[in-house]
Amino acid sequence: MTRVCLTIEYDGTRYGGWQIQPNAVTIQQSVEDALGKVIGYSVRLYSSGRTDAGVHAVGMRAHFDVETLLPLSAYREGVNRYLSDDIAVRAVEVVDDNFHARFGAQGKWYQYRVYRNQIRSPLQRRTAWHVPVQLDMEAMNVAAMSCVGLHDFKAFRSSSCVAKTTTREIFSLQVVEQGDFILFNVKGDGFLKNMVRVLVGTLIDVGSGKLGADSVQNLLLCGERQKAGRTAPAHGLCLMDVWYEKNM
Repeated sequence: MTRVCLTIEYDGTRYGGWQIQPNAVTIQQSVEDALGKVIGYSVRLYSSGRTDAGVHAVGMRAHFDVETLLPLSAYREGVNRYLSDDIAVRAVEVVDDNFHARFGAQGKWYQYRVYRNQIRSPLQRRTAWHVPVQLDMEAMNVAAMSCVGLHDFKAFRSSSCVAKTTTREIFSLQVVEQGDFILFNVKGDGFLKNMVRVLVGTLIDVGSGKLGADSVQNLLLCGERQKAGRTAPAHGLCLMDVWYEKNM
């Protein structure tokens, strides 16, 4: 058996998320179906994580095993031929047998995009949250710094989150202005369900003055979800990269 790892980009707008489920079209099912047509039999993809319905990715990593290795172009150009235009395999590599896309991941980078122009943008409606209010960048950056490090993020997860532990390490959380956009770049060793979206929603509430700049630090201590901000919409979130070496 040979283990192959794919890097996958997708627009998650019309999908029920990454993971296969009975009543929705998903990214995993779509890619597995396309792989089956190229390889000639079904394979199971093991991803670096799960993205929710409506969330996008440019760097999702997923591996599978094959009995006979085809030319690597078959797993990219060949598979892409059977995928709709909102999913694409961007890169393919052969990896060690002990490589695991999920359990071997050392960190992930998510980016959340906020569009802040007063006039809504039809072209940005699928990939950015429209927030047409004045936001205090300094207050948001002060609050964001409280998240960096090893913390209990119990207050920043979905009520349906089933993670056994809520402690995670955030390597960096940068809030950057870029024209009409504010970009929230979050890098960490792992994330709870909706964690990045709740963090962004809370920081937006800080920026608009609904919450104080010290609120994030207080939330990390108290762990009460109801005191945090709203959950930012899924369509502004994108998985940018996953890395497997500790020095990256």
